[in-house]
Amino acid sequence: MKFSVRVNNDLGFTKLLEVAVAAEQAGFDQLWVSNDLFLRSAPVLAGALAAGTARIGLGIAVMNPYSVHVSELAMLAGTLQEVTGGRALLGLGAGSEQFLGWAGMARTQPLATTRTALAVVRALLGHEDVDRALLPGWFGAQSVLRFPVARPVPVYIGAMGPKMLEMAGRHADGVLPLLYPPERYADVREHVLAGAEHRDVDLPACFWVSLSDDPAAARTALAEKLAYYGPSISAPVLAAARLAHDGHGAARLIDDRMLALGVAGDAADVLARCRVLHELGARHLSFGPPLGPDPVTAIRQLGDRVLPALEEIS
Repeated sequence: MKFSVRVNNDLGFTKLLEVAVAAEQAGFDQLWVSNDLFLRSAPVLAGALAAGTARIGLGIAVMNPYSVHVSELAMLAGTLQEVTGGRALLGLGAGSEQFLGWAGMARTQPLATTRTALAVVRALLGHEDVDRALLPGWFGAQSVLRFPVARPVPVYIGAMGPKMLEMAGRHADGVLPLLYPPERYADVREHVLAGAEHRDVDLPACFWVSLSDDPAAARTALAEKLAYYGPSISAPVLAAARLAHDGHGAARLIDDRMLALGVAGDAADVLARCRVLHELGARHLSFGPPLGPDPVTAIRQLGDRVLPALEEIS
């Protein structure tokens, strides 16, 4: 199996570096840093993490094609590949309509815009299987990076809806689907495979987890994260999980039904939900924030108590 960790860019760099080092030591394959607007810059953080790590893949999840031009996204990814010695990963997605609105940006034609951006970025990074018909009119002979990229950077799509999932399966190297709840993986996998047909696409099961020997503390940490992101979760996703979308953002309003969107508890609780994902076909598990009341401790517990048990069944 493959394992990855996802962290938000609300962490200060000192703590983030601790997380990255702990994840590498625990045996994780990838570390993804979010690039939510008005928080720390994930590209800067990922570049700095390269100096403090040696093996783990370093990804940005996700950049959007509205706030940064696609040519600059390719520049960023190619440079990160050089800085990390070939460990770079790029997440690309339409982003949250709510968060983009904070910066006065409209999320227009999210599927078409993301598909075009994906084609351009992969073409600039040297991928040879790009559908050239998807490239925009301005893309021409001068649309090339002026520095070598030793190996094309894998480009993942952050996707949740059926059409975006199928598009990602058809054109991307991987997909980063946020699973509310984790068991939604089976439905997501069906859509990605419908687009991929016979392509090899990395499909991690991306879920939120809060691990602690103190279950109450674990639940509180997850509730706080859900309170912040809850209003940005689309109504159709919440409807599928049989939850209401009331737009409130307070941790005290997070009940057991909302907590079921992620995984909160001790190592045994987390392992049980991971085994279900394995039974559903997941071969790449991606553990997302908050990770736990103390993310470094949580990663170490995952490395000691969860990952080895999952390796035995894979």
